[in-house]
Amino acid sequence: MSVSDTIWPAAPLDAVDVAFAALSGGPAPLYIDLDTFGPDDGLPPGVLTLPALRDWLLANPRAYTARDAVWRELIRRARRDGPQWVIAAVGMAMPALRRYARQLSGGYRVDPDDIDAEILAGFLAALRDHVDLTRRAPYASLCRAGWRVGHALRRQAGEFIAVEDVEHVTGPRTPQVPYGHPDLLVRRAVHLGILDADDEQPYIDVRLGRRAMDPIAARMGISTDALRMRLSRIDTSLAEALASGMLTGAASPQAAEALAARAERRASLRAASRHRVPTTTTTSTAAA
Repeated sequence: MSVSDTIWPAAPLDAVDVAFAALSGGPAPLYIDLDTFGPDDGLPPGVLTLPALRDWLLANPRAYTARDAVWRELIRRARRDGPQWVIAAVGMAMPALRRYARQLSGGYRVDPDDIDAEILAGFLAALRDHVDLTRRAPYASLCRAGWRVGHALRRQAGEFIAVEDVEHVTGPRTPQVPYGHPDLLVRRAVHLGILDADDEQPYIDVRLGRRAMDPIAARMGISTDALRMRLSRIDTSLAEALASGMLTGAASPQAAEALAARAERRASLRAASRHRVPTTTTTSTAAA
């Protein structure tokens, strides 16, 4: 059975399972040649199909070095060799993703497929560019990323109670502060002048998206250390604004004016530093 003529189930994890089975079977299944790995990785010799390799990893839960080696290779192939290896990576992690989905779906009153979709989205985002292959336990990092996104949906959904007619609900109906959406707080910080507009997306990418600093700093034309210090100052400013209630309440005109003036000074200092030309003293200048 090929992927093209497969009948797809509606549930996201079920669909990946079907795709993984299609890619792992047939006359040309996906496989990994374990003889290409190092002798100290602790993997069995020979060529294994992905289901067989998954079974071996499940049967050897303490083979940490072997698991790390396999998952570094899977992540590299998913990033380099196209969609079939993305499906392969998700399929290899399916036992853990299924377990997370069962845990998070308990008592969930909305469509449990939403939990599946969020877990899958978090896993795929980490697989694409968030997991650092130079660090240990890349598989654990991928699974934690899926768990976090699914858990965030579960918590968010748990804050609301569905009612048939909201007009007949008694008691206070004040909208909740959007703590579940930190990107909205960052946008408000830009509006108030706490955070410069040029720093909004880099801050979201690094702090909320957990992306690597080096390429972001390069795009901004600054060093990684400079970006790290800038984000640290923003962390402090946002923490102070949250503690004072400025980000979650109404800012007074005086506070708004002070923040705008501070933002203008920051912009002037940055513009001056960008256009500052180093001066050197030459022999002719000294003579003149």
